[in-house]
Amino acid sequence: MPEHLELQHLVDLSVGSDETLPNLLENKRPLIKRCPYIGLLLATLSSLFFSLCSVIVKSLVNIDPIQLAMFRFIGVLLPTVPIVIYTEQPIFPQGKRLLLILRSIVGTIGLMLSFYAFRNMPLADASVIVFSVPVFVALFARVFLKEPCGIWNTISIILTLVGVILITHPPFIFGEEKVESNENYDSLRGAIAAFVSTIFGANAYVLLRVLKGLHFSVIMTNFGAIAILQTLFVSVVFGTLCMPNCGTERLLVVCLALFSYLGQILLTMSLQMEQAGPVAIARSADIVFAFLWQVMFFDEIPSKYSVCGAVLVLSSVLLVGLRKWALALPAESQLRKMLGILAQ
Repeated sequence: MPEHLELQHLVDLSVGSDETLPNLLENKRPLIKRCPYIGLLLATLSSLFFSLCSVIVKSLVNIDPIQLAMFRFIGVLLPTVPIVIYTEQPIFPQGKRLLLILRSIVGTIGLMLSFYAFRNMPLADASVIVFSVPVFVALFARVFLKEPCGIWNTISIILTLVGVILITHPPFIFGEEKVESNENYDSLRGAIAAFVSTIFGANAYVLLRVLKGLHFSVIMTNFGAIAILQTLFVSVVFGTLCMPNCGTERLLVVCLALFSYLGQILLTMSLQMEQAGPVAIARSADIVFAFLWQVMFFDEIPSKYSVCGAVLVLSSVLLVGLRKWALALPAESQLRKMLGILAQ
């Protein structure tokens, strides 16, 4: 996702970091010559950087997640300002200003909540829930844009909801069965934050569809600038604003901004070289990385419920990606025929 998923995120795409861009780039010619599988490799590398952003957020326990979100948005804004100046795009175009502000506010809230979830849940659990954003896009696109929501989208949403229930393991369904958890976690609040972040993330996608006529640098510049002000304001109000300690903390903060930028750039490049469906499938590596980092860096073994829930969510995301891929292929394509009913 999230981010997860736009350029997820833009972030979205996705957390996404850490995706969105297919619609922003659909009328632009690819900037890079198309090479087989290179786009998928870039999408996977994008997932790697976004997942490392999640590790950094979880590791920097002395810095509030909202302030970490501000540092990430600085990493989003600074590189896009030269692009918007070079392309001579109107930074705050008339007729789109309210939508740009709304998209930025919605996206910022989603990212702040996802960072809070990373801090208060096992990394893999939070990542899986946040990564389910694309599944819910169809639901909100149906509500706000009147786009069709077919049987496959419905199945994906149901699979995701069941997966989220397994991951969060609510006592009113499973009883008081003991599940091993870090005593520093506030799992209930973390789970609520993760799920609500997917709602905001999905609506950010919908707003990006409305803004698809704008150059991506305009959207990213507005997003970064408004998000920095928003996170700065929230940090001041709650009294969490502070300077990172010298040494490792400051280095990790710089890495957070750098990895966010690299993840977004690689995602942009992959979407210029590949269709949205295959990229969405490759981005599912984010979940695999999350489980790997959880064991390697935090010495936390996923529960059976987390694994089963992750499989369901991953299956729903793959289903969405395969269907997008199938629908984008020419009617006479042999691959489309192989995908069969998904292309219906």
